[in-house]
Amino acid sequence: REPLSDRELTVLRFLPTNLSAAEIGRELFVSVHTVKTHMRKLYAKLDVHTRADAVQRGRALGLLAPARRDR
Repeated sequence: REPLSDRELTVLRFLPTNLSAAEIGRELFVSVHTVKTHMRKLYAKLDVHTRADAVQRGRALGLLAPARRDR
């Protein structure tokens, strides 16, 4: 599997927050187009088609912290 770039990994770590691509772009000081490009590339590298699947795969690969369990 091709590794994620540093920026793709950064965008992946924003995905569980449910911020929109525009909001992620503002946080990272990049355009929404740039965020969507990173998302498209990381989806391809993780072989997923949705944001939820990317988060799940990221967690399974240890790239994201496990899901928090609310009590």
